[in-house]
Amino acid sequence: MTAEDFQNGQVLLIDKPLHWTSFQAVNKMKWVLKSKFNLKKIKIGHAGTLDPLATGLLLVCTGKFTKRITELQGQAKEYKGTFYVGATTPSYDLETEIDQTFPTSHIDDELIHKTIEQFLDEIDQKPPIFSAIKKEGVRLYEHARAGETVEIASRKTTIHEFEITRIALPEVDFRVVCSKGTYIRSLAFDFGKALNSGAHLIVLRRTKIGEFDVKDAMDVTLFEDSVARTAT
Repeated sequence: MTAEDFQNGQVLLIDKPLHWTSFQAVNKMKWVLKSKFNLKKIKIGHAGTLDPLATGLLLVCTGKFTKRITELQGQAKEYKGTFYVGATTPSYDLETEIDQTFPTSHIDDELIHKTIEQFLDEIDQKPPIFSAIKKEGVRLYEHARAGETVEIASRKTTIHEFEITRIALPEVDFRVVCSKGTYIRSLAFDFGKALNSGAHLIVLRRTKIGEFDVKDAMDVTLFEDSVARTAT
């Protein structure tokens, strides 16, 4: 594609690497486009944040297609990953160390499959304290890292599909299709609580956004190589 193609608008499917922020991925792509095509500026943004500890599909819009970001953000998303049952962390994932452990001897396959039923359809969910949501102008994770206690309001979200794909306690693999604004880390925490135990998220990969599939996505490095070949 040419510089004009990117400025006219593209929806790029990127497979975000582990430990990268969504901002870092977009910033890298912006630098690639500007440097390879000698552009002074180009509009670019993503349609839905992925945590640094998550991998998978990131929709990146360029040029005139940045106007589609809100529309794309509203589409249903599919995630696959792993819960660790029997322990919680303050961040609900591996960003922080385990703070509590819980019994798991009462948990069997039947209880796990039965428990997921209560999370289908519309649910009330509290975002994790370690999230980028702002409260009184300050991001929640900044309150959390400062050791401050913050009251977090619950919000409505919808779980369209919730499937258990492997049980090898303490690990439970899952597939979830959900609405915009769903926190899979919070789902892990609530799932553990519903089991009369605890749980946190140890693996997360976003596999679909609407009709877009991570199978069609490219690594950021491959994107750079592709643009370099086009620009030469």
